[in-house]
Amino acid sequence: MKGIIGKKIGMTSIFSPDGKQQSCTIIEAGPCVVTQIKTQDADGYSALQLAFGEKKEKNTTSAEKNHFAKANTSPKKFVKEFRNYSLEKNIGETITTDIFAEGDKVEVVGTTKGKGFQGVVKRHGFHGVGGQSHGQHDRQRAPGSLGNSSDASRVMKGMRMAGRMGADRVKVKGLKVLKIFPEKNYILVSGSVPGYNGSIVYIQK
Repeated sequence: MKGIIGKKIGMTSIFSPDGKQQSCTIIEAGPCVVTQIKTQDADGYSALQLAFGEKKEKNTTSAEKNHFAKANTSPKKFVKEFRNYSLEKNIGETITTDIFAEGDKVEVVGTTKGKGFQGVVKRHGFHGVGGQSHGQHDRQRAPGSLGNSSDASRVMKGMRMAGRMGADRVKVKGLKVLKIFPEKNYILVSGSVPGYNGSIVYIQK
């Protein structure tokens, strides 16, 4: 496995060599600094800890400053471990977009947009009551009947109801690396990626 931390820039579209228009997402991937190496003998598992994004000194704790000082790097805002990293790296080395090539299939992990507390129509796609008739007052977007009769006398577990929506960790598989701009640390991946513009995502292969 190999991966990198990135920031979602936004969406655009490009044309393939055969003239087809392809929607894609622009991700600013790296550069990431290797800040820690976990080994099977010392930690019980193998992983590489990467850091991304600059952080102000005044907002950094002493423990974090010492941790980043071991890697000879400035304080970073985001830290992520990638298990069983396929590339051999040392502490303080930098990982950039060159670990990927155009045409690679990758997975992107992100956090979806938070929608807050939503009703059943928006959250689960309910159709509501339908047309308003006699006795139907402000019920167009209501969930309707929920429970059973006297047999169970309760609402069953898993009933789709109103509640908090969004802000979930989502992994999108099978995305294709369409284009790489090494000078800007940009990676263009096919399709959409979860999260708002400016959110942190993890690209892994």
